[in-house]
Amino acid sequence: MMRSRVKKNTMLFVLIFSLTAGFCSAKDNKPPDTKRVQSCPSCNNGGQTGMWTYMTCIPGAPGASGRDGAKGDLGSPGKTGTQGPRGADGKKGAKGEPGIQGSAGQKGQRGAKGDSGTPRLASHLNWKECAWKKGYDTDSGLIYNCDFVKKYADTSLHVYYAGVLRIYNCNGCCSRWYFTFNGAECSSPGTIDGAFYMATGRNHDLHRHRHIEGHCNNIQKGKVRVGFSVGKCVTVQKLADAWTGWHSMNRIFIEEVPKAQQ
Repeated sequence: MMRSRVKKNTMLFVLIFSLTAGFCSAKDNKPPDTKRVQSCPSCNNGGQTGMWTYMTCIPGAPGASGRDGAKGDLGSPGKTGTQGPRGADGKKGAKGEPGIQGSAGQKGQRGAKGDSGTPRLASHLNWKECAWKKGYDTDSGLIYNCDFVKKYADTSLHVYYAGVLRIYNCNGCCSRWYFTFNGAECSSPGTIDGAFYMATGRNHDLHRHRHIEGHCNNIQKGKVRVGFSVGKCVTVQKLADAWTGWHSMNRIFIEEVPKAQQ
């Protein structure tokens, strides 16, 4: 009979525990409900309190995390966003390796004719020399002409005479040899000439080698007749007995050169 009563009490405990668990799960927001369980006086032969005197609804410990679910389907593309502001310029990169040489381009059209350049400074650009060995017993007038072709307008002519000159048998006399350009003496920068004076020269017949040289500006381009002449001196009125050339070559040298610096 004792065994039958224990069995009934056990079944009653299981029923009460099931009802309590359901009640606790239905009212999660209320405080746990504590109820007195009927004691079992005849249990354990002494009228001791049953297996549980009080029962409290306490949540159990969380269970372990479940496995990851399967990957979902790919969603549709989103809309294009608005363009952001321009960023700051980056640092200059390192110089790249030389590329492959490209093919030659087509030949361009011929350009327009350029302006004429200034004459070169070479001394042999344009020059001429006239030479003769004959002597001239001329006291006043032209002795020799040497024609020259000037290539440029903005250049100068460099000229000189080299040969034997003399005045003879007079006291206080003078002769002047000079260059002309197309019949006129040079005016820029001045005349190109040489004067020979003799204070006491009666019965003297001295032939000497002389050199007369200079530059003349403002001469037009083209043919220029360069003449070498003789005449009286500017400050001495008495004309001497002049002689040009004697037992040696006479030379007139003409050279076209750039103008001198100012």
